[in-house]
Amino acid sequence: MNSLLTSTQQRTICSQLGRVKLQLLYKASIHGFTGAAFHERCDTRSPTVSVGYNNSGYVFGGYTKQPFTKSGNYVHDDQAFLFTFSGEKLLKYPVTGPAYAVYMDPNSGPYFGGALVLVNGNQAVVYSSPGNYYNFNAAEMHGNNLNLTECEVYQVEETTEFERPWRTIIWESEKRKELIESIKTYKPIVNSVPQVRVLLIGPVGAGKSSFFNSINSVFRGHVTSQAIAGSSTTSLTTQFRTYSVKAGREGKPLPIILCDTMGLEESTGAGLDIDDISSILKGHLPDRYQFNPSAPLHSESHGYHKSPGIKDKVHCVAYVIDACKISIMPTKLEEKLDAIRRKVNLMGIPQLIVLTKVDEACPLVKEDVRNVYKSSYIKEMMQEVSARLGVPLSCVIPVKNYSEELELDLNCDILLLSAVTQMFRFADNYFDEISDRLSNIDTKE
Repeated sequence: MNSLLTSTQQRTICSQLGRVKLQLLYKASIHGFTGAAFHERCDTRSPTVSVGYNNSGYVFGGYTKQPFTKSGNYVHDDQAFLFTFSGEKLLKYPVTGPAYAVYMDPNSGPYFGGALVLVNGNQAVVYSSPGNYYNFNAAEMHGNNLNLTECEVYQVEETTEFERPWRTIIWESEKRKELIESIKTYKPIVNSVPQVRVLLIGPVGAGKSSFFNSINSVFRGHVTSQAIAGSSTTSLTTQFRTYSVKAGREGKPLPIILCDTMGLEESTGAGLDIDDISSILKGHLPDRYQFNPSAPLHSESHGYHKSPGIKDKVHCVAYVIDACKISIMPTKLEEKLDAIRRKVNLMGIPQLIVLTKVDEACPLVKEDVRNVYKSSYIKEMMQEVSARLGVPLSCVIPVKNYSEELELDLNCDILLLSAVTQMFRFADNYFDEISDRLSNIDTKE
């Protein structure tokens, strides 16, 4: 059941309510625009956030800490409020008559005082009467458009915290130095490979380019943005790019190359093509190759590497996934990722998941990145993405990319550097396999 409320809107609402997350209980387009359907899904659940949507683009609703019932009585709630979104900003209208904050009507959806009713009288409509225990401007609230295209009710759940982190991580500057040093001095065990090539694959907007920029920032000593990154519905990366990270401004290249690709899109003929992924994995694709979703690369294409060596191939695949969007991942996108995973498996290339935007997904982590392995919600998200993509939980690495910061943060650095360290460990597994194969050939000869 997909939520219509965007992750940004959910975070904005949650910021009013403390360390919480929203769990979708009722969606009128699925369960029915009736009081009975609403009560069946939502009665006795509390606190709740109810949201109405109309075709003028308004998103509005109300919050109550009281559980819904069919009693036909008014219920006291001094914390109830109505709200609407103006762009990404939340406009809030607190209850003015707490004794009449919520009415328990068996034949309607969420009923706030006499001021706002969603799914009024078993219809896909809104009843609106400002001044009845809530004061608001109707034009500002819903644009005077009282026809609902959707109504959703979310339960507000506390984000729980484990007493101890379920993964051990040392959040100290010494640890950061140690990680940086081990990355700088790493050498692939296959002599012909100077740098590990890691292919970043993921949906549009998941943070692939931002991940490279963040790793680059750690080694530059300040936040940089070499790769084009941002938010867009279609991929901002249109070329195949191989990014080498340097140790400092004029330092030596590090033993890792991050290969950035066009974002995956759910529709066929859009975003990264699965046949192009095969060419990338085998090392055929030249840097700055321009993707064309309707025509995958072929052996006569300009710059095509006809006989790539081990150093040109991909040694590790990292799926970059947005933690806020795991539960609403479209089926088509999941199918594409599954097809890619199978292809990568057949080629014996190790795979891991880089889980981005963990701070946006969980208020506990937003408060302090060090809570990442204490947050039960992040653990749930990691377990879900592990199950959906068929990759073990031990191969899921949460990170927080740099996106709005101007200065580096020790804790973010440690998560990012830990991700690179894992990539090296996985690549070593790949090189071990290759070494074994080569030594078997030598033995036979």
